[in-house]
Order: sequence, then C-alpha cells, then structure tokens
Amino acid sequence: MTGSDNTTFTIELGSFGYKYGEERGELVFDLRFLPNPYYVDSLKPLSGKDMACANYVLNFPAAQKTLQLLKELVLTQVESFRKQGQTGIKVRLGCTGGRHRSVALVEALAKAMEVEVDAAGTAVSVIHRDIDHYSLGEE
Repeated sequence: MTGSDNTTFTIELGSFGYKYGEERGELVFDLRFLPNPYYVDSLKPLSGKDMACANYVLNFPAAQKTLQLLKELVLTQVESFRKQGQTGIKVRLGCTGGRHRSVALVEALAKAMEVEVDAAGTAVSVIHRDIDHYSLGEE
C-alpha cells in the first residue's frame, strides 16, 4: 500500500505512563516537565479527559507551546511520510502515570489535528494505554 489519494493515512496519537513502561513510535515525547495534576487533591482522581484536569494542564504556557510545536512537527512528518508512500505515523506522549498530562495533551492534539488534516485522506485515532491505572501512591 502507498500513501496515494485512495489510501487513508492514519495519525495514531497515544498517551502512556513511564512507570508502566515506555512506548515506541515515530515521535515519542516526555511531558513530565509540565506541572502534575496528581498533586492537586481535587484533580488527582480525574483524568486528562476531564475538563478541570485538562484545563489545569493546558493553561500553562509550556503546555500551549508544546501543543503548538507538536502539531507543526506531526503535520510536517505526515506530509513527508505520505510522499514516501507510508500509510501512518504513531505519536506517543508520556507522563509519569499516563493519566493526566499525557492524556490532556493527546486529546488537545487530536482536536487540533482534526481541524488541519484533509478529511478525505487522513484519519486521527487516539489510544490512552494507561488511563485506567490509578493509585493513591506516589506518581
């Protein structure tokens, strides 16, 4: 298969927690530099899919800049990979537990990517590998 007009190119965005093992993909980024909602009592039981948690993460300037740069980098790679005949790209974002920061950024990136990609030839999918891991232990 090639990345021709009749083949769907898939951007697979995934979150994961480093404490449960690393991930592989064309692009893998560590988000542990962002403030961790785990240490905010009201946000700890939530995930990055919950608006309060996502807003907490995404309101930091570093998160906004990271989101912007990731979008540009992914779109650049998609264009190049399509020209090479590839049919997809895996992008993985990790944080400590894979429940808060990485989930919030993957969800925001997916939303941003859907606006940018051409509906006829590119699909965006989302996987949250470790979102259901939750413990009261240290993160």
